[in-house]
Amino acid sequence: MHPAVERLTALIPPAGPRRPRDWRSVEQALGTPLPNDYKELTETYGGGVFDETIWLLDPACPDEDYELVATTAERAEVLANLWQTEPIPGEIRDTDARVIPWAYVEDSGAYLYWRVQPGQEPGDWTVLFNEGRGPEWEHHDTSCASFLLAVLTGEAETEHFPELAAEEHQFASNDDVLE
Repeated sequence: MHPAVERLTALIPPAGPRRPRDWRSVEQALGTPLPNDYKELTETYGGGVFDETIWLLDPACPDEDYELVATTAERAEVLANLWQTEPIPGEIRDTDARVIPWAYVEDSGAYLYWRVQPGQEPGDWTVLFNEGRGPEWEHHDTSCASFLLAVLTGEAETEHFPELAAEEHQFASNDDVLE
């Protein structure tokens, strides 16, 4: 198990058994393999929300607002339109990189993306935070599970999640929240 996922499970014990996904069809739909730490997170917790703030997108979610493939298509369209009038973030502007969302920030319009560079292994993808309702993008040179863990423990070098560094953390699965 990825070390960050292992630490997360110690911090927030998963509620149920592992939830295997059909990764082959998901990766085929996205046109790329996905990072193992994300797969482990999703199979360990399922989709849902950490500390009522960070929604982990899930390729098996019946609600397309929280489903990985549908959200990826929607965000690609939104960003393509946005980048007609606003600058493309420097972390991807001069490359053939693309972004794929892996989490949504509740009530903010913000997303957490992977920065996917050509020829780069998914395990080497890093995190981009976009504030959603503004032009700010923030790059974090770490994996999605490591970033999530750092945010929840207050170790992340970001100003966007200060309230999450609490002593007690929680995870609410899509099964419970989206009934």
